[in-house]
Amino acid sequence: MSLLARNDYVVRAIRPDDWERVKALRLDALRDPVAHLAFLEDYEDAAAKPDSFWQERAVTSGEGSTTAQQYIAEAPDGTWAGSVTVLIEEAGTKDWGGFPVERRQGHAAGVFVRPEHRGNGLIEALFDAGVAWAWEQAAERVRLFVHEDNARAQAAYRKIGFVPSGLVVSFSKDEAETELEFVLERPV
Repeated sequence: MSLLARNDYVVRAIRPDDWERVKALRLDALRDPVAHLAFLEDYEDAAAKPDSFWQERAVTSGEGSTTAQQYIAEAPDGTWAGSVTVLIEEAGTKDWGGFPVERRQGHAAGVFVRPEHRGNGLIEALFDAGVAWAWEQAAERVRLFVHEDNARAQAAYRKIGFVPSGLVVSFSKDEAETELEFVLERPV
């Protein structure tokens, strides 16, 4: 399903044959100057993954999946300008960080907008698509984690309706670095 976003960007779910572009966008995201604050993996680790990893990722988080969905924003010139992935977490399980999941929820991750495409509402369009998909999957809320020092991302998430839940966790080896959980509750 395609959605027309601001400034004629097309926001859509990825497809299996998009795997090379999925890989390229992720590697570009990991080269961003604040990647160390935004992502838990680094460029070298991602670049070393085999093509089969990226092919599987495009299938398992692509169009038609009911467990994860990656949305991309394509600029009028065909460039992939950004993406967000939303994963469904089931109540009674543990999330990828080993924390208990208390209710069915979406978990937004891998958020990235290329610098030259920032500031025009594109992040909101990506989240509109990802959150709408989570609601279609009967999620009760959507959450994400943001580094405590990533003020730019925190401001963007607040602008689109996410609020801090009060949960603070450490995902790094350095216990002094923490991530803040932001949530968006499903409207009633």
